[in-house]
Amino acid sequence: MNAEKIFHRRGKTAASARSAGGRAAGQGPPRLDGRAARGRVDRAVVRRLVRGIGIYAALVGVAWCALAPILWALSGSLKRDGEITEPTMLPADPQWSNFGRVFELLPMGRMLLNTTVYAACVTAGQVFFCSLAGYAFARLRFRGRETLFLAYLATLMVPLTVTVIPQFLLMRAFGWVDTAWSMIVPGLFGSAFGTYLMRQFFRTLPTELEEAAILDGCSTWQVYWRVLLPHTRPALMVLAVLTWITVWNDFLWPLVMIQRNELATVTLGLVRLQGQYYSQWPLLMAAAVVILLPLLAVYAIGQRAFIHGIAMSGLGGR
Repeated sequence: MNAEKIFHRRGKTAASARSAGGRAAGQGPPRLDGRAARGRVDRAVVRRLVRGIGIYAALVGVAWCALAPILWALSGSLKRDGEITEPTMLPADPQWSNFGRVFELLPMGRMLLNTTVYAACVTAGQVFFCSLAGYAFARLRFRGRETLFLAYLATLMVPLTVTVIPQFLLMRAFGWVDTAWSMIVPGLFGSAFGTYLMRQFFRTLPTELEEAAILDGCSTWQVYWRVLLPHTRPALMVLAVLTWITVWNDFLWPLVMIQRNELATVTLGLVRLQGQYYSQWPLLMAAAVVILLPLLAVYAIGQRAFIHGIAMSGLGGR
């Protein structure tokens, strides 16, 4: 009996040793029960929820920092002179007449039309010539292409204020001072940033499109105009919106070139209004809102295409 008991105990010991060795060899720890598994899942859900709340809270804070000045200007444009310093967003008695006074004191309608014409002409020229140059730098092979592109790209490091005096001398030599040509021609023939943007987008297009068009007998111009350019609409929309905003908000160049109200832009009108009615902040805020509304309309119309173009062109930080 003693021998049988000893043999039985040795068998149990060996079995337990084999099971422990099996777990150490890769069978893993024993399975958790249902309560522990649910606890881990609940903690993961809570962490994910807290992370999402933190991200959305940060986005709401950034959006509020961007929208607060616009909302304050809109609120101030509807207040009286005595209410402008009160920390209230909604005016007690909205003064819609402030917007009418802006159009009475300034030829704001004419200034809006002038700025729209300038922005439209410059935007059309930028879109056409930048896409043409971007296609040449991306698809055409010629000697010194990379060197010329780097030299052109280096002009981005030159401050715009440095080129004001040379451009003014050129406009005076042409007799274009205080004319619409001085507002349109200097920015009509493209820019280094626009060329770089279009070049990078053209390089993402497959070469099979160009090869198939050449096999079909298309010329270089037809390849650019009919085959590749329609695929660059997202980048064209980004360039168009950015150019429109730049021309619309420009103040230094119109200040140097334009003296007559018949040719003035909205930024010049706002500064001249501020010089005459510097203490009437509701009036100035109403003028600022009038200037801002066309930009909001342009962005609202092209919002989806603009965001898609940012993502496709790589400007979104990808």
